[in-house]
Amino acid sequence: MHLDVLDLRAFYYRTKLGRTAQRGLQDALRGLWPETRAMTVVGFGFAAPMLRPFLADARRVVALMPEQQGVMHWPVGAPNVSALVEETRWPVETGSVDRLIVAHGLETCERPDALLAEIWRVLAPQGQAVFIVPNRSGLWARREGTPFGFGRPYTFGQVEAILGRHGLVAGRHAAALYAPPSHRRFWLQTAHLWERLGRRFDPHLVAGALLVEATKQIYARPRTGAKAAILGPLGALEGLSRPAPEPVRGRAPVAARIPRREA
Repeated sequence: MHLDVLDLRAFYYRTKLGRTAQRGLQDALRGLWPETRAMTVVGFGFAAPMLRPFLADARRVVALMPEQQGVMHWPVGAPNVSALVEETRWPVETGSVDRLIVAHGLETCERPDALLAEIWRVLAPQGQAVFIVPNRSGLWARREGTPFGFGRPYTFGQVEAILGRHGLVAGRHAAALYAPPSHRRFWLQTAHLWERLGRRFDPHLVAGALLVEATKQIYARPRTGAKAAILGPLGALEGLSRPAPEPVRGRAPVAARIPRREA
C-alpha cells in the first residue's frame, strides 16, 4: 500500500513529530555516510527529507518518486531535482549511482524482487544503498498516524535475507526514532535525548526505524562450457610446407606422358 505524496509531505514538513523524525533519520544516515563529495546520491520512495544534508557536498542529488505515490517539487526554493518514475523501471543509467537511499519504498512495494533488481542495476560497482524500513517490533510500526505504520515492517535479518538474494551484501546497521511516535510536547522536546540513549539499547526492541547498508556485489563470470581448441601459429599453417608428392618409381610423371600436338 502506497501513501500519497501529500500525506508524506504533510507529515515530514508540517508536523513537529515529522520534523523530529526527519532529524533523527538524517543523523543516522550521516553516521553511515559522512563524506559523499563528488558522488551521485539518489533517493527512492519518499527519501527527500533524508537527502537534504547531501545537497551541500554531493556532485548530484536526485529524488525518484514512484508513480503510485506521486511526486512533488523538491527542494523547495531551488531548481527541481525530483522525478516521477515507474516503480521498477528508472530512467537512470546503469552503474551510475554511488549512493542510494530507499525510504518508504521497499515496505510498500508490490514487486520487491523487481525493485531490488532495478536497484542492483543502477548502482555503480561497489556502490552502496541504505534501506530505511519500519522495525517490526517497534512502536512506530504499530501506529498508523505515521508513514512507518504502513506496509510491511522488517527485522534486520529479514532485510539481510531479501538483499542477499539480489546480489546486495548487507553491511553496517543503524537505527533511529527511539522516542515514542507521539505528538505530545514532552516526547517531542526530549526526542534528541531518546535518540542518544536509544543507541545504548537493543534497536530490535526500541527503535522505530531500521537502517541497513548494502553494497553491490559483482560476480565473476563462471568458467563453464567446453574449451575451444585454438591452433597455434605453426599448426594453423600445417600442410602449406609439406613437400610435393613424388612419382611412383618406373612411371613418368603424368605431364611427361601426354604427347605434344604438332603445329
